[in-house]
Amino acid sequence: MAPDPTAPILLFDSGIGGLSVLAELRKLLPQAPVIYAADNRGLPYGTKTEAQVAARVAGLLGRMTERFGPRLACIACNTASTIALGMVREVLELPVVGTVPAIKPAAALTHTGVIGLLGTSATIRQAYVDNLETEFAQGKRLIRHAAPDLVGAAEARLRGEEADPEIYAAAARGLRAQPDGERIDTVVLACTHFPLVQEELAKALGPDIRFVDGAAGIARRIAFLTQGQDFVREKEDFAVFTANGEDLALLAPALAGYGLTDHAIF
Repeated sequence: MAPDPTAPILLFDSGIGGLSVLAELRKLLPQAPVIYAADNRGLPYGTKTEAQVAARVAGLLGRMTERFGPRLACIACNTASTIALGMVREVLELPVVGTVPAIKPAAALTHTGVIGLLGTSATIRQAYVDNLETEFAQGKRLIRHAAPDLVGAAEARLRGEEADPEIYAAAARGLRAQPDGERIDTVVLACTHFPLVQEELAKALGPDIRFVDGAAGIARRIAFLTQGQDFVREKEDFAVFTANGEDLALLAPALAGYGLTDHAIF
């Protein structure tokens, strides 16, 4: 049975990183109603245990699905996807799209054969990432570095604040200082927050670095799974947060720039 034309697409992230996915989705499905959900009470996910992340994400998405009746849910968060995607798909009776590090396209792009990967502590240690490396980066060198401070930097930027440049310099050093790090020519941004500060990372890493993230691929997957469906936007798209705070007012202008004209607390 075809979904209700007014049923939204639910984009879920620990914070505002999933806006990088929303930007790509708008290009393909500008007419699709969207609810953007940010679990800012649970932020950051990268420092939590796998059990904590899995239980939190599955529980929240279960309740949000009951409340908002989406046609599709997207976990626009690498950490949550690599840990909880399987569990969420078992819990929800609707299509669920996850986010995985873009190792496959990075392996196709690199000329030196050395790829950097920036992610949260939880993401870079997952067997999921090991499997992607084995499957798609055979004969290549993948250098991983946990850069959790970039999450806060991205959140600050959307609030109109500037983060300490040392955060970006430290991320660059974390990759370059490892064996073969000086040969990195392609960097995977394995957290949806990180494309929001790609410009700063480019300055820190130097010229001739290509960045790869999964946002466009996720948008294409959502478009594929909803092809042929009707979309009717009855009201303006909005964001929901799991915690209130002064920073939400500071985020409002940035949210509006992504077509999210209001927000509520879930």
